[in-house]
Amino acid sequence: MQNLGINVLFEGTTLQRLFEGLMMTAGIAFISIIIGSFLGIGMGLLRTSKSRIVQFICRLYLEVFRIIPILVWLFIVYFGVTNALDIHLDGEVVAVIVFSLWGAAEMGDIVRGALESLPKHQVESGKAIGLSFWGLYRYVLIPQAVRRMLPGAINLSTRMVKTTSLVVMIGVIDVVKVGQQIIERSIIKVPTASFWVYGLIFILYFIICYPLSKLSKKLEAKWEN
Repeated sequence: MQNLGINVLFEGTTLQRLFEGLMMTAGIAFISIIIGSFLGIGMGLLRTSKSRIVQFICRLYLEVFRIIPILVWLFIVYFGVTNALDIHLDGEVVAVIVFSLWGAAEMGDIVRGALESLPKHQVESGKAIGLSFWGLYRYVLIPQAVRRMLPGAINLSTRMVKTTSLVVMIGVIDVVKVGQQIIERSIIKVPTASFWVYGLIFILYFIICYPLSKLSKKLEAKWEN
């Protein structure tokens, strides 16, 4: 084991530090997914509005987050917005803000697609029995749209988890940053340290993301009709 260099993973508090970094990564992703989902539902409802102005604003919001890389958004908020407003925000807070806004944009598009894919007679039937606008969405459209949007929402969650690795660029001590610190400390004694540390980080991400990916595909196949 010593010759292979794998022992670098078991020295001191290496595993503990990597686990703590993973918890930071998972925490940012989890909070962002929750906030982004709630905001995204509202965004999706707005995307079905017949107002061209509302649709234009929502579409512009989505395209801005799709065109501009998430890393650039992290820099804009962490360095630009905070300096412009003369406020201090921790990297973790900035990461949650950016990922939540991105998640809201993408989730809104998923919700819109699910709602618009429902048969038109569902709306007509709801109106025929006297349901209000909100009652129509609450009792008829949203319960049916959930099945259609859930695979996409899970896939988005997987993307958000993987993309959280970018927070290292604004100083957040996530699992990738911890891995870099361990490699820098060990690389002289163990030339293969980067292989083992990044290999373990790969496995940790795989453990989190692969089940979500499989669940998304399974639900999509089950509910495609």
